[in-house]
Amino acid sequence: MKPDYRNWMPKGMVLGTLSGAAGCFGLAAVCGCSGLIRSRKVKAAATGALLAAGAVAGGAGLWMGLMYRAFSYDGKRQMSRQIIRGIASYVTMPEGSVALDVGCGSGALTIACARRNPQAHFIGIDRWGKEYASYNRPLCEANARAEGVSNVEFRQGNALKLDFPDGSFDAVTSNYVYHNIPGRDRQMILLETLRVLKKGGTFALHDIFSKAKYGDMQAFVQKLRAMGYEQVELIDTTKGMFMSPSEASWMALSGSALLVGKK
Repeated sequence: MKPDYRNWMPKGMVLGTLSGAAGCFGLAAVCGCSGLIRSRKVKAAATGALLAAGAVAGGAGLWMGLMYRAFSYDGKRQMSRQIIRGIASYVTMPEGSVALDVGCGSGALTIACARRNPQAHFIGIDRWGKEYASYNRPLCEANARAEGVSNVEFRQGNALKLDFPDGSFDAVTSNYVYHNIPGRDRQMILLETLRVLKKGGTFALHDIFSKAKYGDMQAFVQKLRAMGYEQVELIDTTKGMFMSPSEASWMALSGSALLVGKK
């Protein structure tokens, strides 16, 4: 049995966008050749608008297709696998400890960390919303079985209000989750995740920590240090660690970094 971690760029979205582009070009051809529209000006305007819409959709579809190929676990680039393994390498757990993975999706990071730390227990939570309808708890559980990992469990959860007391976990992890939450103070979401971390616990949180999405992250790092965190580091992952600068640019992942440390 092979695990199915899906793709961060849904295939249906790629095909739907490309189909939309093809439809626009087809309608433009019909519009230009049909005698249904008598006015030359109206026909030219309608044809031009459809061609423009087709070009935009086609460009978007091409970009999505390239993203799909880069993120595929089965393709040549396998960026998703590289990122997951890279984050997991920062998680080393003592015997009997418990960790939380926020926004586990298909379970990839939760399972990768659990494989590295068979002596610990890992809980993956996600809201599994309609935006990523193919991601769900049964998929996570099936992937864990496929990987032969039993020290994991998956639950429904909300990153904005974690259903755990303060200091519940020895480690917390997350990958490309918080930037997807619109209209929120994302530094406050980070603090909510860190709230459930024990004193002395470790964290490894990967996201697009750009100023537009998070504000001043260097100031946030200093804030955590002032709060008494033993170690805090923001590591740029776009300069060869997980991706090249050019990949980060065309994939709109500029600002990707790992927030790691110890409470």
